[in-house]
Amino acid sequence: MISKEKIERINWLSRKKKSDGLTEEELVEQKILYREYIDAIKGSLKIHLESIEFVDEKNDLS
Repeated sequence: MISKEKIERINWLSRKKKSDGLTEEELVEQKILYREYIDAIKGSLKIHLESIEFVDEKNDLS
């Protein structure tokens, strides 16, 4: 999972981008942080999906 500090940094960069614009270094940092955030969400979703068990009408596990 991504840390609270990184999420706060993502939000700060997003606000700065809207108001003042970002430097090249900040744009690179933002891109890296976005990728890390998206990868964390995908990983979490994958874990949840893999834990799902389907049951038919007879309550037999598939």
